[in-house]
Amino acid sequence: MRAQRKDGRILIYSHDTFGLGHLRRCRTIAHALVERYKQLSVLILSGSPIIGSFDFRTRVDFVRVPGVVKLRNGEYTPLNLHLDIAEMLSMRASIIQHTAEIFDPDLFIVDKEPVGLRGEVLPTLKALKRRGTRLVLGLRDVMDEPRLLEPEWQRKKAMPALRDLYDEIWVYGLPQICDPLEGIALPPRVRQKMVYTGYLHREVPTQGAPARLPEIAKRPFVLVTTGGGGDGEALIDWVLRAYEHDPLLPYPALLVLGPFMQPERQAEFMDRAAKLKRVDAITFHKQLETLVSKATGVVAMGGYNTFCEVISLDKRALIVPRTAPRLEQHIRASRAAEMGLVSMLSDDGTYDPAVMAAALRALPRQNRPSEVVVPGLLESNLAHSLICESRSY
Repeated sequence: MRAQRKDGRILIYSHDTFGLGHLRRCRTIAHALVERYKQLSVLILSGSPIIGSFDFRTRVDFVRVPGVVKLRNGEYTPLNLHLDIAEMLSMRASIIQHTAEIFDPDLFIVDKEPVGLRGEVLPTLKALKRRGTRLVLGLRDVMDEPRLLEPEWQRKKAMPALRDLYDEIWVYGLPQICDPLEGIALPPRVRQKMVYTGYLHREVPTQGAPARLPEIAKRPFVLVTTGGGGDGEALIDWVLRAYEHDPLLPYPALLVLGPFMQPERQAEFMDRAAKLKRVDAITFHKQLETLVSKATGVVAMGGYNTFCEVISLDKRALIVPRTAPRLEQHIRASRAAEMGLVSMLSDDGTYDPAVMAAALRALPRQNRPSEVVVPGLLESNLAHSLICESRSY
């Protein structure tokens, strides 16, 4: 039946137990692909509780599987339903496989987790392999320290899937900045499957109604963003301390707290921001690219999506990376700072307001990413890079 149809179909599995990173990356990929290929449809499988808050282009849709959340002890639990985690995972795996069987994709892209959450994608990978579907694992530029990633993948039994099931491994980055699998003992046949696509280019949305801007964003301002916000409390607190300490900082600040920040902390930060004349705070904005494009500078934790927006929209950025539970953000920020693409401020746990104020004052004087020579950094064509390595539609 697949040979007789004229359209192309891509299925994307978004590993998103918490936060926005995986979903936003998969949405960017989907939009770039349908923009280039007019006969292509993309379906995203996601457990994100706020996926419906985002706009999707024509020929991009999603199936939401029941959500789970990762606890501080590393275990998972259902997000909303009163089910045993084993029942929840069985339900998710069934929905994923049934959707794949009906949708019958030409290409299946799995984001970050080779076999999915607790192996939930493995049955679907095997079934689609038998059908002749092209299978691709998509990795961000930095995963974690090799000494931590290798035992994690061994525990999850990822290597057999990389060796026997996947046709390619797409790395959304550049090798001169980072090799996400550096230091991991990979068979040559697995290493040969790696394709660097460049960083995922971001643009300000032009379709649909223009996003409403907070009043503070209608004049020069600094954007402070935490991504999903679940682990961004320290950054917000530190920036607020700086403005409380030095109300004459060069630019007003717009804080985007993130939808997954604890409600009581959101309320606390909103209250503190309301007492400052040159600081405003919102919980969420569905077109963060628009805010980034209008900002004079960006202060962020340095997740993958924010880094892509900073370099794509050519913004000066101050990165304050987290170091737990993964060193991913710290590794990315350190490499980028060494190359002069961003400035980095380490979280030393003291949150001295004078230190943050000094960094904010220096932000307008640093180079833009475009002023730093990194071959290929701002030249990647996502759709071309991905599809030319697989098949045409």
